Amino acid sequence: MGRRRGVMSDQLKEEIAKELGFYDTVKKEGWGGIRARDAGNMVKRAIEMAEENMQKKGKS
Repeated sequence: MGRRRGVMSDQLKEEIAKELGFYDTVKKEGWGGIRARDAGNMVKRAIEMAEENMQKKGKS
């Protein structure tokens, strides 16, 4: 079986990792080096960003 392709772009993942403060870990160890909690927080933040973006589009 092949690996599933991620929904988030690498650029977005890096931006969120920097915002949440664990980008240094990503640089040193790769995405596999982050804690499950950090991964969950990253997904949560991506959802928040998507919801904010949808609200902005709905108002214009």
